[in-house]
Amino acid sequence: MTSYMAVKEKLEAMINEGELKVGEKLASEHQMAKFFGVSRDTFRSAIKLLEKERKILVKHGVGTFVVQPPPSISNNLEDLRSIGELIKSSGLKEGERQERITLEKCPKQFASLLRIQAGEPVYFLKRARTADNEPVVFSVNLIPKAVVGDVFERKPFSGSLLSYLQVECGLSILDADTEIVVPPLSDKYVKRLMCKPETMVLLLKSIHLDEKNQVVMYSLDYLRNDVFSFWIRRARK
Repeated sequence: MTSYMAVKEKLEAMINEGELKVGEKLASEHQMAKFFGVSRDTFRSAIKLLEKERKILVKHGVGTFVVQPPPSISNNLEDLRSIGELIKSSGLKEGERQERITLEKCPKQFASLLRIQAGEPVYFLKRARTADNEPVVFSVNLIPKAVVGDVFERKPFSGSLLSYLQVECGLSILDADTEIVVPPLSDKYVKRLMCKPETMVLLLKSIHLDEKNQVVMYSLDYLRNDVFSFWIRRARK
């Protein structure tokens, strides 16, 4: 762990344990850096992270203060979470109905999103996710064979796709660029989730990237809006 992250975590622990209280002014930058045994630049980097998370308030020329952090947001769209985690966070029992995994030629409309040529082999994973035995999500995942090899032919897949790719392929998905749309009622996958006439469905279209910014997969996740709600905290620039 980098030294400034270690300092950040120690400061957070001091705040959480009440050693540093809300409203309290920190000692000078020089004194705090000496206390942690780091350079002033390192301490300053830690403070910048805490300031960004709104756990610390820096008043230039006055001092640095501990503040009450903002309330956490459930289902924050900035947090990359698996579908299973979303279902469990809603207090429901997770399940799945896997339809099939097929190896097909990549359609032209998806090739550019996956950064491959049209016609290259991609795995299509299609499955419904259930909550208390009721379908609440339908997912379509496209994964280039060039990225994962023949892993789906060698190792049975179920559960979290993010965990499977990490364990079986050594691929850690760190980011996802996601577009949120309302799909038309004529969409065949929307119809899979229309348990009631008034059911609304959201579609998350996501490009998933690993630590090397390689595109690992493209996902279409259809989610029932009567089960899931999503939030994002917007900051004024």
